[in-house]
Amino acid sequence: MTLLETGTYTHVMNVRVLAITCAAALAAPAGDAAAQALQRSLYVSVVNEAGAPISDLGPADFIVREDNVAREVLRVAPADEPMQVAVLVDTSQTSRNNISYMRTALPPFITALTNPNEAGRKNEVALIAFGERPTIFTDYTSNPAELQKGINRIWSLRDAGAYLLDALLEVCQGFKKREATRPVIVAIAVEGPELSYRHYDQVLGPLRDCGAPFYALMIGTPSADLSDEGRSRSIVLDRGTSENGGRRDQLLSGMALNDRLKLLPAQLSHQYRVTYARPQSLIPPEKVTVSTARPGLTARGTPTKERQDRP
Repeated sequence: MTLLETGTYTHVMNVRVLAITCAAALAAPAGDAAAQALQRSLYVSVVNEAGAPISDLGPADFIVREDNVAREVLRVAPADEPMQVAVLVDTSQTSRNNISYMRTALPPFITALTNPNEAGRKNEVALIAFGERPTIFTDYTSNPAELQKGINRIWSLRDAGAYLLDALLEVCQGFKKREATRPVIVAIAVEGPELSYRHYDQVLGPLRDCGAPFYALMIGTPSADLSDEGRSRSIVLDRGTSENGGRRDQLLSGMALNDRLKLLPAQLSHQYRVTYARPQSLIPPEKVTVSTARPGLTARGTPTKERQDRP
């Protein structure tokens, strides 16, 4: 065999090896491709029309979209990591006629949140008032007795205004310092004037960055305050709840607070951890949404705080 023939033979063999390699890559299981994608997770609450949590869902029941592009759901498991729940309570003068309802509804709510979950873990709860300046009544703890001491301090302050936006910003800053892994914000407020100097865009950014779903329970008829402070509060209540996996509930009377606070711990304690795949990209998505394929159910999700984008 001549040198030319040897070179031709080697070239043919190389072409065959390349063809076999390409064919093997095309025949590789889809799971291998998914393994090369990045993985992200969401904490997701799913409730029916009555607000009761649904606990029998799997990967096929969830639809995750990044910037309106569907992503593959890889795994679904119960979310059993402990939560750090900041409960914000309105102690302004406007709340005077609703203080008794708050003091009655909060103890069973606190008990339900601090009971051990199925994994034996306990959530931590803090109680923060926002009549006048935001004030911590009870710092984060799993001890119901300590939290009850904070509840006993809930009274309306004469001539005091509400500083809800200031309280939200300070809570988000506190979560960041604590490196909270699963933060949640629950605010109980009475419709009325807002005295915070914070503009809505000074609050929405930190609220989004801290990764806490925001649940707002507003007592009374929605405020028609057209001041800059009132307008900023309305925007935060609307966008801050919907964009962060929470919810705004409008309660016409404080008497409805007890029933609403009975539903919320069940919803939070029966969340899913939904893990999905996304392609590697230098540009992160601007918007992530989750929904369910089952009719009559509502899903709300918040990205997990642990390090994301792991292969």
